[in-house]
Amino acid sequence: MESLKKFSLLLSIVTLMMFVAACGGGDKNETNDTADQGGKEVSGSIVVSGSTAMQPLVAAAAEEFMANNPNVDIQVNAGGSGTGLSQVAEGSVQIGNSDVFAEEKEGIPAEQLVDHKVAVVGITAAVNPNVGIKDISKDNLIKVFTGKITNWKEIGGKDQKITLVNRPDASGTRAVFNKFGLDGATPAEGITEDSSNTVKKIINETEGAVGYLAFSYFTDDKVTPLSIDGVEPTAENVQSGKFPIWAYQHSYTKGEPSGATKEFLDYLMSDDVQNNLLSAQGYLPVTEMKVERDAKGNQTNK
Repeated sequence: MESLKKFSLLLSIVTLMMFVAACGGGDKNETNDTADQGGKEVSGSIVVSGSTAMQPLVAAAAEEFMANNPNVDIQVNAGGSGTGLSQVAEGSVQIGNSDVFAEEKEGIPAEQLVDHKVAVVGITAAVNPNVGIKDISKDNLIKVFTGKITNWKEIGGKDQKITLVNRPDASGTRAVFNKFGLDGATPAEGITEDSSNTVKKIINETEGAVGYLAFSYFTDDKVTPLSIDGVEPTAENVQSGKFPIWAYQHSYTKGEPSGATKEFLDYLMSDDVQNNLLSAQGYLPVTEMKVERDAKGNQTNK
């Protein structure tokens, strides 16, 4: 009889434990189901500024992100890499886009910034379609931009005076072009424009004009991108390291990002953007690069 009582008590305890466990398991499953059905809601405002070479990509990504997250507002401004780095460092924007490493810009507290390499962009010289050339040697490219060659007929083009169209000193596109296209030479005076869109417009409308643009701006025949030393400005040639003028597209934050800013940067690195939007916008995924560069410009094979 005593054994029966003990067995009944043990059975009651086991039953109670199973009930408690079942209740706890039910709560856990409900939490997972909630997460699977949409996860946490993202909200907040993000202001982005900087590189005009990056602007088309980030603006397109922001539009898609906001469509999926209606409680997030993203404002994408240009102004050049120097502006983006300065503004994110002072805390007036959440993301500062740049074509160059923060360490390359004087006066930028790079140690306070976190680098998010979003993509790679190729950059090349762009000419008015009537200039009459599609390829140029690097030596002649330097001579054109330093004012030593002043007419296209000197290098096989039409008899047209060369008009230089530059970006301002704060421009990351200018810094990359000068460093890897002109081997550090300083361009001669010419027209200076803040926006790559405006540079493209002026080149298209001005006979003999030449400037430089990211590959993402060569979506039509309004300007002609130049090959350099016979190497075409293509994604494949940038990825292999054959084409010399390229740069990482950096999205810098002041410290580690959080909230909507982190969610948006994560989205920029998602398969949706890296595998689809990048190529549609004329950019290259970092993961496809067979070479890499450091802040000093040293290029090595991966």
